[in-house]
Amino acid sequence: MLKVEHLKAGYMADSPVIYDVSFEVKKGDIVALLGSNGVGKTTTLRAITGVIKPMAGDVMFEGRSLLQVSTHELVHMGISMVPEGRHLFGRLSVMDNLMMGAYTINNPAKVAQNLEMVYGIFPRVKERARQLACTLSGGEQQMVAIARGLMSNPTLLILDEPSLGLMPKLVGEVFEFIQRINRMGVTIVMVEQNATKTLSICNYAYVIKAGENSVHGTGEALLNNEEVKSAYLGVV
Repeated sequence: MLKVEHLKAGYMADSPVIYDVSFEVKKGDIVALLGSNGVGKTTTLRAITGVIKPMAGDVMFEGRSLLQVSTHELVHMGISMVPEGRHLFGRLSVMDNLMMGAYTINNPAKVAQNLEMVYGIFPRVKERARQLACTLSGGEQQMVAIARGLMSNPTLLILDEPSLGLMPKLVGEVFEFIQRINRMGVTIVMVEQNATKTLSICNYAYVIKAGENSVHGTGEALLNNEEVKSAYLGVV
């Protein structure tokens, strides 16, 4: 479904953050990008979605290069991203935030269907529908952010640090939501700080180190990889 080949990207022409990142995502899988802070995980996602222009390499989605595709067109193609930090419209209601996620859908019946779908996954979002987004807890805001991403009916959902800043109980809930969404047929690419939980649910994972690929393998294999256990799982 998604193939990233030798991606090079950054924010200044002479100072790339990632030098050579490659990975592949098969339809229906959960694929994780892991690594220490500052190695280029979020930069990789931004390059994939066109927020920043890659300096080299290619990004293919269902056989089509995304290098010349504008970011808003990706939503029409079936790609949705939930950014780190949620980025909700705080002074708008939860419902208004969800409707912003459905702006590409012109069929009111389909919008209503998607709304019921996200309410089924996130009952608390339905309970908070009329509240201002800024009045929600961190966990509730994350649920709204993911729900908003699902309102466009994506086939590929990209999640950047979905559990960041949440209390442990809510972290577990977020991972359950991710698995449920995946079981509905949505392919997922995720960057996540909680390596242990991520590897326990993903089909495949790639570790980025110093701006390029390091090790990769199934979630189970990397959970038992000594280098990964030492560097990212806190096991010596």
